Amino acid sequence: MLIGLYSDALAHLPLGEFLDFCADRGVSHVEFGTGNWSSAPHVDPFALLASKAGPSELAAALKSRGLTLSALNCSGNPLHPRHGEQHRAVIHKTIELAALLGIERIVTMSGCPAGPGDQYPNWITTSWPPETTEILRWQWDEQVLPYWSKTVSFARDHGVRLCFEMHGAQCVYNVETFERLRDAFGDTVGVNFDPSHLLWMGADPIAAAARLGNSIYHVHAKDARVEPAARENGRLDAKSVVPVAGRSWNFVAVGRGQAPAFWADLIRTLRASGYDDVLSVENEDYSMSAEEGIQQSVSALRALGVS
Repeated sequence: MLIGLYSDALAHLPLGEFLDFCADRGVSHVEFGTGNWSSAPHVDPFALLASKAGPSELAAALKSRGLTLSALNCSGNPLHPRHGEQHRAVIHKTIELAALLGIERIVTMSGCPAGPGDQYPNWITTSWPPETTEILRWQWDEQVLPYWSKTVSFARDHGVRLCFEMHGAQCVYNVETFERLRDAFGDTVGVNFDPSHLLWMGADPIAAAARLGNSIYHVHAKDARVEPAARENGRLDAKSVVPVAGRSWNFVAVGRGQAPAFWADLIRTLRASGYDDVLSVENEDYSMSAEEGIQQSVSALRALGVS
């Protein structure tokens, strides 16, 4: 396994300083945000695709520091009734840029549409009251499957695989919903495996990784900790991610949520499933600075023999 870093945590740094940060800490791989939910992406696919020198300059900047690009990340909601068109454009340009750079995978999310005639996305997590079942059917049949049918075909034509992150408030949020998408479109569709989301939703990431097997195409190294408040309030928590005090769960640096034994078991399971590639640190530990959180995660992974 190799250590990577997703650029969003250091969006405040210019590109060169971000790359220097990675190289100085012995991080070998980087994952660039390209827009949508990236707060300040280091890579603009529209600008790079329009530039003759831009792609080669980016490649040179990585090579000069001994860094390798693991993936491009364009996570957003292409099915949003108001912002979907903009997010879809970023996804398509990211696929084109990945092909140009020789990168075979992009990270994204499935999206979540509204219900029929609504203005805002509606994440259905229960079959009652009865209208929820009809909304969910409409979302998949009229929105999710038609959009991804075209986009998977576009990605396949460009030699790019789509790594879907199983994430709350998205139509693909667990193993079962991912398998519905993969069964529809085949092996161009895979997973960006992030255990932190499964943890707060109550799933066992190790069991999920074993079930997903060789459909895992990319991995985020991010931890989550269920807090004491969950005993009274459960794990559904709509409070802001800051302040962290009082929440039912929090994203934390690797090793600050689950014990080292958990991470060792997860790494063994990933390898047994055929994944022996990049663990891309995604830092969203808001109890410390981004730099501190990243260093905590990198140190925890190195203690487990990840280089």
